[in-house]
Amino acid sequence: MELPVLQRLKKELEELRFELRNKLPKEIEIARAHGDLRENAEYAAAKERQGFVNARIHQMEQRIRDLSLYTVSSIPQAAVGYGSKVTLENEDGAEEKYELVFPEEVNAAAGLISIGSPLGKALLNKEVGDDVEVATPKGKRTYSIIELQTFHARGDNQSP
Repeated sequence: MELPVLQRLKKELEELRFELRNKLPKEIEIARAHGDLRENAEYAAAKERQGFVNARIHQMEQRIRDLSLYTVSSIPQAAVGYGSKVTLENEDGAEEKYELVFPEEVNAAAGLISIGSPLGKALLNKEVGDDVEVATPKGKRTYSIIELQTFHARGDNQSP
């Protein structure tokens, strides 16, 4: 089973490849027909977009290769990993809820934090009852893991 983030990135990659191979060549050809290329803003914009799309395709191909190393079977089943929903208790006794995701999926307002963030790194491979210490701009913070729902146990793991 392929991770949902990989499916989304592959879809975006195909859309960019289509733009690079089909849409942009037509835009460049139309702009060329307008005459002097040195003073042709449409041509310059299309060529600039072509360079951007090409660079983005290369970035995405590399990221897809990197993420392909992660498989559903490599995600911990009893400890915090990608796709885990974690409830923490901070030093003040307040609860905080997070879901660990890849950087492409981060949405802090929705509680989606990166597995590469300081808190995400501290939580990886921890279990309920474990304490984690995280360096923050306001100093070190300690959290206790009070609830964990892993990617495997959630049942909705099509879209973490």
